[in-house]
Amino acid sequence: MSAGRGRLAALLETGEFIVTSEVVPPRSASGEIVAERARGLVGYVDAVNVTDNPTASAHMSPLAGARFVAAAGLEPTMQITARDRNRLALTADLLGGWALGARNLMCLSGDPLHIGDHPDAVKVDDLTVNELVALARRLRDEGTTLAGAEVTDPPAYTIGVADVPLADPYDPARLEAKLDAGAELIWTQIGYDVEALAAWADLLEARGVFERAKVLVGLVPLRSAAQASFMADKLPGVRVPDRFVEALRNAGEDAERVGTQLTVEVVNAVRHLPGVTGVHLMGMGRDDLVRTVVEGADLFPRPTA
Repeated sequence: MSAGRGRLAALLETGEFIVTSEVVPPRSASGEIVAERARGLVGYVDAVNVTDNPTASAHMSPLAGARFVAAAGLEPTMQITARDRNRLALTADLLGGWALGARNLMCLSGDPLHIGDHPDAVKVDDLTVNELVALARRLRDEGTTLAGAEVTDPPAYTIGVADVPLADPYDPARLEAKLDAGAELIWTQIGYDVEALAAWADLLEARGVFERAKVLVGLVPLRSAAQASFMADKLPGVRVPDRFVEALRNAGEDAERVGTQLTVEVVNAVRHLPGVTGVHLMGMGRDDLVRTVVEGADLFPRPTA
């Protein structure tokens, strides 16, 4: 990695414990919503993921979102899905995203269309997520498109992918195939069960994964027993320890404070897991809680690259 590839790449080189977050572009043509959210995270996180039509529902383009995040003073990570674009559009967006300030990628397959607001949309999937990773790597390292055309000033993205450590069953070969394609950074699904995460980390360490990629563990600040139960029941691969749910239920009106403290405890615990490089805190509309967790875990202010 080189410093020219961006702030996150530079921090990953130093071994600094990383904190990232995300911004969901609105169902709106106004960029001020994105800019306002990004400004609220300045100094608290090292980069911000800009989502791409999450839950298969139409939102502002992640390219536009990346532009507003960059203008607000944060480094954007552009999430990009293979679901909605062919290789021409993917190449165009990879070039455009870099030009607009994105310095990192999170390559995804995309949520299934039937859960979103356009269930009758045509699924493209011209490239698999692994092929999308390989395209980004080829543009960066070889300076050519899939057609072999030379690219002037190619984008130098840090290339990331998703993983679901607590999936049942879990197949590490799927993650390793993404790394073979060129991924070098892993964002995990939400994970509160530190013991289960530790077993996953031991598995990956034994397979040499941590020598090939950095890992950021996903977390959402807990707010209520209902929220915790919903994530555990509805989100694949998410486990919330029973003691967390019980503590939130017993806290009553104080549940948000208790949930935030529990999230801080998880952050502090995962810092000691082998191979874990940082955390990815998703506020789900409550960026104030992201700030509270960062402060509570003594991760504020963020270092300069």
